[in-house]
Amino acid sequence: MSCGTARRAFNDVADFPGTIHRTEIALDARLHYHKRLTETYYILECDKDAQMQLGDEFVAVKPGQLILIRPGTRHRAIGKMTVLIVVLPKFDPEDEWFD
Repeated sequence: MSCGTARRAFNDVADFPGTIHRTEIALDARLHYHKRLTETYYILECDKDAQMQLGDEFVAVKPGQLILIRPGTRHRAIGKMTVLIVVLPKFDPEDEWFD
């Protein structure tokens, strides 16, 4: 995994169209993108200086913030944070691409 330690839910529920992950990010994540997956990051907790890199843009994040990451958007979390990630369609580790 490129961004930390994740606990995934609903991967085995056939009639639920996505997955939901609680992810602990302890270090800066590796820049990556997905060709098919859309992710939303809901920031549960984070350090004061935590950020998300979305393409060439760096966005400061805070608890309660929601970030939409469309397919093809290179992204990574920067700093320590706990996030709830909703992935549509279901998370597929084969759809994680690095430059």
